[in-house]
Amino acid sequence: MRHRQRGMTFIGLLLILALAGMIVYAGIRLAPLYLNYMKIARSMDSVAAELKGTDVDSASIRRSLERHWIVEDIDKVDYDQIEIQRNDGGISLHVAYHDKVPYIANISLEVSFDKTVAIK
Repeated sequence: MRHRQRGMTFIGLLLILALAGMIVYAGIRLAPLYLNYMKIARSMDSVAAELKGTDVDSASIRRSLERHWIVEDIDKVDYDQIEIQRNDGGISLHVAYHDKVPYIANISLEVSFDKTVAIK
């Protein structure tokens, strides 16, 4: 019986290729969401580095965020949605949001992002 088993069938190969194709397609659909998140994280890190060690207020932080948002061309999240939190250790910037992209027919992929950056 063992001499008849020669390898994968064509149907098995098609199923594996279909599964791999669905995973690659999901990655292609999710790539812009992660690129946008990386822009937001980079902007928040830049603002924190720019204002570290200085006496800052909420207005100066918002202005700096606005400039970075314009340069990076960030969509999905507005710079006004960044929470500025004052705590005993200093000031921190926090953003948490969900982003959703259609996948196949009525199936969507949703991703949650959360980033906190300390200024002082």
